[in-house]
Amino acid sequence: MAKKMTQEEWRAFVSNGTRTGKLSTVREDGSPHIAPVWFLLDGDAFVFNTGKSTVKGRNLLRDGRVALCVDDDRPPYSYVLLQGRAEISEDLEEMLPWATRIAARYMGEEHAEAFGRRNAVPGELLVRVPVDKVISVDGVTH
Repeated sequence: MAKKMTQEEWRAFVSNGTRTGKLSTVREDGSPHIAPVWFLLDGDAFVFNTGKSTVKGRNLLRDGRVALCVDDDRPPYSYVLLQGRAEISEDLEEMLPWATRIAARYMGEEHAEAFGRRNAVPGELLVRVPVDKVISVDGVTH
């Protein structure tokens, strides 16, 4: 039977390996926009970076409401949905360590610095989303 994950379980789930998040933002006309993102948990928030001129970047600057879905697409299927309101920074000194840590998760330590420097440049946004709501289900098909 499917069950709700504990806080410890959902934190471990979203931090496991290189699972990407599917980020939903709000378009100007109110419709959803969804795009994959690399991210990290930081306390009670998730952190990622994106281009200021991308659809998600423009959406976030206009309307900070977001949802991030992280799932396991293998039976018995599980997912975590995190919701919150984005806090955005363009401070490159603040962005570089985060971009490097995120790159280490997804590209490995040997490539982290290069990807961090590539992603912490003018025109990029550092996005921190304090989590307001969590929906987590483990073993959907049990």
